[in-house]
Amino acid sequence: MSEPRPGWLFPALILLVGLNLRPILAAIGPLLDQIQRDTGLTDSQASLLTSLPVMLMGFCLLGAARVRARLGERRGIALGLAAIMLASLARWQWAGVPALLVTALIGGLGIAIVQALMPSLLRHHAGDRAPAMMGLYSTAIMGGAALASFAAPRIAPAQGWPVATGIWALPAALAVAAWWLASPGSAQSVEGSPAAAIWANRRAWRLLGFFGLGTGAYTLVLAWLPPYYTALGWSARQAGAMLAALTLAEVAAGAAVSFGVGRFADRRPMILLAIAALLAGMLCLCLAPLMLAWVAALLAGLGIGALFPLGLIVAMDHGESPAQAGQIAGFVQGGGYLLAALLPLVAGLIRQHLSDLAPAWRLMAALCLLLALLAAGLRPGDRLSPRGA
Repeated sequence: MSEPRPGWLFPALILLVGLNLRPILAAIGPLLDQIQRDTGLTDSQASLLTSLPVMLMGFCLLGAARVRARLGERRGIALGLAAIMLASLARWQWAGVPALLVTALIGGLGIAIVQALMPSLLRHHAGDRAPAMMGLYSTAIMGGAALASFAAPRIAPAQGWPVATGIWALPAALAVAAWWLASPGSAQSVEGSPAAAIWANRRAWRLLGFFGLGTGAYTLVLAWLPPYYTALGWSARQAGAMLAALTLAEVAAGAAVSFGVGRFADRRPMILLAIAALLAGMLCLCLAPLMLAWVAALLAGLGIGALFPLGLIVAMDHGESPAQAGQIAGFVQGGGYLLAALLPLVAGLIRQHLSDLAPAWRLMAALCLLLALLAAGLRPGDRLSPRGA
């Protein structure tokens, strides 16, 4: 009944969607000092610009099955992209603390809807290519963050920070149109493991902790790495360039995972290598933040960039069907994002009370050891089932 679609179309759509899921967050960090000067935003309030969307993403993702049943994948992803577009457009038009916080919530809701629906759609439409497609999707997310963190401090001097934080409505509008016109239909709803079985499964909580701590490293550097370096005397452009470089390292690591993950049934060697890189990057930030700044960015970016897709891929590995994989990914991402949202908030409180972010990097270094312990138990071939509870 329908014409066959070219093979590049689905990956291109996934790439375009992923690119729009982080600019609304990543554009803030390099401009935070200027935003705080103009609006009176405190450090704890500033941390909410990252923590609120991530928390909302977590709550929404915990209800991924309900979101999927109510909206469907095609319509739901279009709705999520539209919310991101509207939040960005509102930032373009209105400055001030209330507008920043409200748009953080709206944009976070849009991101959450997309991320709740994408895993099951990938499993259904990509089949055996789902791990590689998940790697492409994760890499696109990080690529969008790199673009925003590099471009925002270059747009702001000429156009102002509201334009620099809101101009991302334009690519979001393109993504809405492209997705609605060319995306595949929603998969038929298929029952997977009961949600209660996932909540009661120890392995599911291990996956949640692993994804949450790895993603927490990402939200921590996204929110506070540029302000850390502007406090050390760097300009907003330099700090934004460093965050962009870190994010490009994430993209490179995510691409490597996307192309290489299918060759390894046991994901743990790749995971432990990524944790080691992240730990080394955190130690560089603690011990020699100026001398080893770019080394820290490279190492932390490689570690975070590999951990993010690996966390999703390992979670999806535990599903016996696309629907079950979607349920597991929703649980892992939902609880994981709630956990990840705490780290920027803690760092904001540390900065507000100690005027120093170095303790936040030391905390993340310690959490890398916990990440390694969690990863060691992720044996290949395991599945979640009521018997595994």
